[in-house]
Amino acid sequence: MQTKKCQVLVIGAGPGGYVSAIRASQLGLKTIIVEADRAGGTCLIRGCIPSKALIHAAHTFHNLAQHSSGDGHMGISIPGPAELNMSDLIGWKEGIVDRLNKGVEHLLKTSGAELVTGWAEFQDAKTVKVGEGKDAIIIQADNVILANGSVPIELPFMKYGNNVISSREALQLQEKPDHVVVIGGGYIGLELGITYRMLGSEVTVIEAMDSVLPIFDKELRRPLERHLKKSKIKVHLGVFAKGVEDQKDGKTKVNFIDKNEKDESKMQSVIADKVLVTVGRKPNSECLAPTGVALDERGFVKVNQRCETNMRGVYAIGDVTNLGEMLAHVASFQGEMVAEIIAGKKREYDPVAVPAIVFTEPEIVSVGLSPDEAKAAGHPIIIGKFPLAANGRSLTQEAEKTGGFVRVVAREDDHRVLGIQGVGTHISELVGEWTLALEMGALLEDIAGTIHAHPTMTEMTHEAVLATLGHAIHSA
Repeated sequence: MQTKKCQVLVIGAGPGGYVSAIRASQLGLKTIIVEADRAGGTCLIRGCIPSKALIHAAHTFHNLAQHSSGDGHMGISIPGPAELNMSDLIGWKEGIVDRLNKGVEHLLKTSGAELVTGWAEFQDAKTVKVGEGKDAIIIQADNVILANGSVPIELPFMKYGNNVISSREALQLQEKPDHVVVIGGGYIGLELGITYRMLGSEVTVIEAMDSVLPIFDKELRRPLERHLKKSKIKVHLGVFAKGVEDQKDGKTKVNFIDKNEKDESKMQSVIADKVLVTVGRKPNSECLAPTGVALDERGFVKVNQRCETNMRGVYAIGDVTNLGEMLAHVASFQGEMVAEIIAGKKREYDPVAVPAIVFTEPEIVSVGLSPDEAKAAGHPIIIGKFPLAANGRSLTQEAEKTGGFVRVVAREDDHRVLGIQGVGTHISELVGEWTLALEMGALLEDIAGTIHAHPTMTEMTHEAVLATLGHAIHSA
């Protein structure tokens, strides 16, 4: 049995793990990273990247359908309906994933980090065994970074299998389902539900809360809710999914009931080809018992602002921790930070702003405080908005059809920007400027005094700031 020793051992090659391994190697630390599947993790292999590829393809297919109906669209007509080959679409998506996977492996290799493929079985907090028998490898480390990630939550009365699928299987379907029932109206369910609707599937959403995407305020949700209605996506709010029944024709019946209803004779049902369960994710921490690291009641690894666990020299980052949102960019940030901490640099996780994006149609973006959050925190606020319909670049891309806008929240007394939100097609591409503005403590005047290129959608940030100051140029 081979034994390897290193200064840094990273468990998991997702967006947190591979970034930490590369940075640790750059800093001169002997680093080994262990991954059971493929480098890139959930985000690259079966999450963020493949879902965005499908979303883009769905938009393309939907747009082609417009050109092939009636007199066409934008003066462009196609003499026949667009056709979808689902297996070819999945193959195109896999090509993107493969390219990025190889890119991550190349980056790890050129940085000097060693990638070991296999399941890491902990012997103690700083020792793992990878593989079985004579081919097994024992790895001992001075420091360990846990980047285990997360997995979809499975409902006990709706186990995965047959037609009941998670987001992972939804990104691999070789045939387009006629009807998809989505359990959960959060960002994953709505992103994939809208995607399949644009590809031609009938879609029904079952959500226990009284609104979809309840983490956002009504004003931000309204354009999305209008799009769901216009797209004929059926949304059942305030109802509990109660289980599924396989049908003789190969389909599945989904039972649900109003959350306040006690009489089960009032149970409702809908027949589906696929039942997509998207009720959240949980930390992949069940394998950590031999390490002695402390977990909270939900199974997240407890860490401090430096991502240190209760075990000396053992760190945890990303989805597996109780620090920060379950977002790929949070994991990457923490991964780089921890590598630098191990190398002796002074760092801690204390961001001013973490951007949140939902890639629905329209997209929703939020950075910093919403108006309600700012008021609750005791800030005296002023608010400015600018509609996509008044922006030239948005009009040329037909982004204004969603009824979207950019909204700026700032303190009334000193004009410090507290938060920026937006909803609309392509709106996610503006988030970098917004996050930077908050992180640097920008005032409204800082953004107002910055020249924004024309014609671009970034002009909307400038105009929304001017509206907050009371003198917008291109809106009444």
